[in-house]
Amino acid sequence: METILLEIKEAMFIALRAIQANKVRSILTMLGIVIGVTSVVLMTTAIKGIDNSFQKGMSALGSDVLYVDKWAWFTNTDWWKMRNRRNMTMEEYERFKTLVKLPAATAPTTTTRQVVKYQNKKVESVFINGSTADYLKTTNFTFAQGRFYSDIESKSSRYVAVLGSEIAKSLFPNGNALDKIIKLGGQNFRIVGVLDEQGSFILGSFNPDRQVFIPIGTIFKSFTSQSFGTITFNVKAPSPTMVEETKDEVESAMRKVRGLKFDEPNDFSINQQESLKANIDQVVGVIQIAGLFITGLSLFVGAIGIMNIMFVSVKERTKEIGVRKAIGAKRRTILGQFILESSFICLFGGLIGLLLAVLLSMAVNQVLPTSIQYDSVILAISISLITGVVAGFAPAYTAAKMDPVDALRYE
Repeated sequence: METILLEIKEAMFIALRAIQANKVRSILTMLGIVIGVTSVVLMTTAIKGIDNSFQKGMSALGSDVLYVDKWAWFTNTDWWKMRNRRNMTMEEYERFKTLVKLPAATAPTTTTRQVVKYQNKKVESVFINGSTADYLKTTNFTFAQGRFYSDIESKSSRYVAVLGSEIAKSLFPNGNALDKIIKLGGQNFRIVGVLDEQGSFILGSFNPDRQVFIPIGTIFKSFTSQSFGTITFNVKAPSPTMVEETKDEVESAMRKVRGLKFDEPNDFSINQQESLKANIDQVVGVIQIAGLFITGLSLFVGAIGIMNIMFVSVKERTKEIGVRKAIGAKRRTILGQFILESSFICLFGGLIGLLLAVLLSMAVNQVLPTSIQYDSVILAISISLITGVVAGFAPAYTAAKMDPVDALRYE
């Protein structure tokens, strides 16, 4: 055992000296590994960050919430068919609310886009979400400051607003947004609450961090001509296990509300977060495949480069190999020496790639959420070492099986 450890130690020193003696060649050899490891770690951190943010945002909206709408989120139905559907109305919502018994809460919502201003600061094209006080019951929102607007404020169409976290940061970087007066489309609104950050990487209007919430009566009163012209019914199931039962009741109630005959198709859609998650998973899957292809190609090119350089190294050191074998070096010692040299080159390349990926992740995080995980570090080191062993085996085997007499004669 002691002899084996001594051989490994000696092989490590020889390998490190060989790398140090050919610095430029070793650095150029590492490039493929650096690119490959950077690609795989950056892809892993980006996908993990996006998934974390998505899950956080979805949990804020509630996984047990149904969205009854004129439009389907993701469907094969022709767009023009959905466009010709009747808009949902508040009258329909009031009737719908009396028909359904299972939901824990329901709330109508409608949206518009407006410029939000406070003094000399403004945020362009912000989603203004109008609803009732019950909207809060259909979400898992938490508050950094203040509260949601009350039932009285909602029914009397008061000019009060609740800000998403990103809007609050843009307008009030120093905090203290409560009771400040902001302008939405020229109208004054008093801030009664600011939401905690819910998760910014949510598609379109599903991002609560970039919304302002006001009473639905106020949105009709102030922005009727600029609203999107349709209403969505948010319906919260009594529990996650009863989503399908609630969906069946909602569909039955909506068919009654819309006056549909038994043989007429639905002229409304019941959307769920599952379809949104499935769509996101599909996109992430494509990104993963593309990333793995780029990573595999980079590592393959890097491995071929390392293998060629190691063959060159074996040729250059043929006499050295002959001398070592002549004085008693075993095949396993020579084999281990060159595999260690190849592994060290790949490991150094992997560490450089890991450092580069971390720096790039910090830069990408300004645009998209990223999350550096311990498994990414382990993955990078493992890939580097495996590539080094695989790429170095053939040259190392060639060196190990050399005849010492022929090696000493080599010119």
